[in-house]
Amino acid sequence: MPRPKHDCRVFLDANVLFSAAYREQAGLAVLWKLHRVRLVTSVYAAQEAANNLDQEDQQSRLRDLLEGVEIATDALGIDARTQDKLAGIELPDKDRPILAGAVAAESDFLLTGDIQHFGIYFGKILCGVRILRPAEFLRRFAK
Repeated sequence: MPRPKHDCRVFLDANVLFSAAYREQAGLAVLWKLHRVRLVTSVYAAQEAANNLDQEDQQSRLRDLLEGVEIATDALGIDARTQDKLAGIELPDKDRPILAGAVAAESDFLLTGDIQHFGIYFGKILCGVRILRPAEFLRRFAK
């Protein structure tokens, strides 16, 4: 898959935000340095990441990282059209707002490390959003 010629919108799942903030010099921080990539998340995902970081330095890193991320309208109140797009997609209730947020934000990609729930969708396009693990996205686009 060639590098995008235009700015692409990349939605970050809570586990990606968590991993980027968990330790100083985290490898995922490179996402924030990519050109032609607009990072997006939701209030729901950001709050989930924050709830799982228990040290103040981690919370501080997350706040700093979120300054470089567009916070999309929270997908918990998504419109009926987006709900219709998600019909038939098998995800637990806690993960549906993540995909819905990516769809509602018109993202090109959803990056997640959630193999258990999103694993069957890795590399696939759901409702216009390609689901990838962060490492796969970086292999393809961080050149």
